[in-house]
Amino acid sequence: MAEETIFSKIIRKEIPADVLYQDELVTAFRDINPRAPVHILVVPNKLIPTTNDVDTDDELALGRMITVAKKLAADEGIAEDGYRLIMNCNQHGGQEVYHIHMHLVGGRALGPMVVG
Repeated sequence: MAEETIFSKIIRKEIPADVLYQDELVTAFRDINPRAPVHILVVPNKLIPTTNDVDTDDELALGRMITVAKKLAADEGIAEDGYRLIMNCNQHGGQEVYHIHMHLVGGRALGPMVVG
């Protein structure tokens, strides 16, 4: 069984967060340490530790994450200029919370996505 995360508590509304969207599959809220003018996390309500743990049963929630990100980008006024969707996996991928999540980042030019 996967370990409980801070995201699980946000989903259940046990700790405060600036929740922008929630339905039966996903929850979206503002990142508490934003890296851009708009930085929103979109998470599945089901605790899935990493993308390596995704199963075919999770496809609906993962698709919903993208459609919710699209909606929020429009709501935030960044859809036309563009934005970035990022998912990190495990330590070398930069994952910090082991509950998969998508970063919706935008509001300024983000530059190239090249790693040294």
